[in-house]
Amino acid sequence: MSIANEKIGQLIAQVRQERGLTQAEFAKRLGTSQSAVNRIEKGKQNLSLETLGRVSDALNKQIISIGDKSINLRIDGGHELHGSITLKRSKNAAVALLCASLLNHGVTRFKGFPRIEEVNRIVEVLESLGVKVRWCENNDIEIRRPAILKVDSMNATSARKTRSVLMLLGSLMHDHSNFRIPYAGGCKLGTRTVLPHLYALEQFGVNVKAETGYYNVQVNKQRVQHVTLYEAGNTVTNNALMAAARTPGLTVIQGASADYMVQDLCMFLKKLGVKIEGIGSPVLKVTGISHIKKNITFAPTEDPIEAMFFVSAAVTTNSELTIKRVPLYWVGLELLKLEKMGLKYTATEPYASDNGVTELADITIHKHDGKLKAPVEKLHPNLWPGINPDSLPYFVPICSVVNGRTLIHDWMFENRAIYYTEMTKIGMSLELADPHRIYIDGPTTFKRNDVFCPPALRPASLLLIGMLAARGTSTLRNVYTINRGYEDLAERLNSIGAQITVYHEI
Repeated sequence: MSIANEKIGQLIAQVRQERGLTQAEFAKRLGTSQSAVNRIEKGKQNLSLETLGRVSDALNKQIISIGDKSINLRIDGGHELHGSITLKRSKNAAVALLCASLLNHGVTRFKGFPRIEEVNRIVEVLESLGVKVRWCENNDIEIRRPAILKVDSMNATSARKTRSVLMLLGSLMHDHSNFRIPYAGGCKLGTRTVLPHLYALEQFGVNVKAETGYYNVQVNKQRVQHVTLYEAGNTVTNNALMAAARTPGLTVIQGASADYMVQDLCMFLKKLGVKIEGIGSPVLKVTGISHIKKNITFAPTEDPIEAMFFVSAAVTTNSELTIKRVPLYWVGLELLKLEKMGLKYTATEPYASDNGVTELADITIHKHDGKLKAPVEKLHPNLWPGINPDSLPYFVPICSVVNGRTLIHDWMFENRAIYYTEMTKIGMSLELADPHRIYIDGPTTFKRNDVFCPPALRPASLLLIGMLAARGTSTLRNVYTINRGYEDLAERLNSIGAQITVYHEI
């Protein structure tokens, strides 16, 4: 029996069970017999590329990468959404927590982790360092690091696919005097400087030099009492927190981000025994400890950016939709802006999340029937409690269905506003004023089209939202970019009334 077939069969069985399908139900989807499914799952049947493609389509999940062939979505649009959807845990918090797990020489367990491509890439990097990673029931994930990490064996291919790998700087610096990290990748949103990370960490004695394809890191760890961040970004704040967490004594971090993924990391570090004051403010006081070995369980917060995706999908399709487990504080301003545009929504009484800190509520977006009006002022991102930079894009399709002209000023990223012009391919009336500002005239009618995903997560997901509203059948090609940030999105949208087919080109 082929070991490869056995591993693929085990994976297929696992995904089938996650989907809640019996072998008989899966066989019906696949157009084969239950005995054939049983042979596949036991690794007793050779699988052609065509069969693997049909299996992936039947499960709405890519089983293996088949060369350079893409995963595509066929969207039958023009249908209202309905019912309810429950949010997954935050992608941005998850990748930071994975990097921070290396600070702990004990067993780290995270509850309800998002099984998305961005997380998979970081997991692959950790495993290449010798870390034992095990997925458990309910998407819990268990991490056991060895005493000595194999930093010279880092998986460069996986590391280059995500910018989140930069956060390994703050965790690896404590146990290694020299190592290297591949140049970070991720969304192509223009030049995104790494200088804030280097300026922050050099104060802890970390010297980073960029050479061909890698950042070469030399560490001469030193005590620092006050760190001023060159830029109040999320990942740079996380790196500074991880650097301070295992530097004994008090470190004051000035200019910190107070966003949700930073606060999640603070709560995780506190559970490891690190003292942190000022959470939610731009000044963090961190009392670090030299060695950490604890067996802990931590639950990251629900994803406010995913909440905004579903809010945008509901508004754009003029649907009534309930979104469960919404972290209200993290979408408060976004909801207020929408309320002032005429949107009606209701929310339940707040309740505690699994981490015991974040307050959640179930919100219901009500139909607007074309009565929304453009905001008087421009829409722009800012540090929390401003509009989250990753929530801002979801106002783009919303503003296409309001009455009037909207200015969106996406000043944080060089190219993202340019990618918004992709929306003209599906009918939006959009004018690019400069690389950061767009004007949207509404209301417009979305139209079907066949479009390739741009290489950036949020702009790609906007096309999907617009296609949900466009009457007729659209095709969104090569959706890996979307899969980086959203788990089983097509299947979840189908559960609330969308009509999306996942298919592969083989």
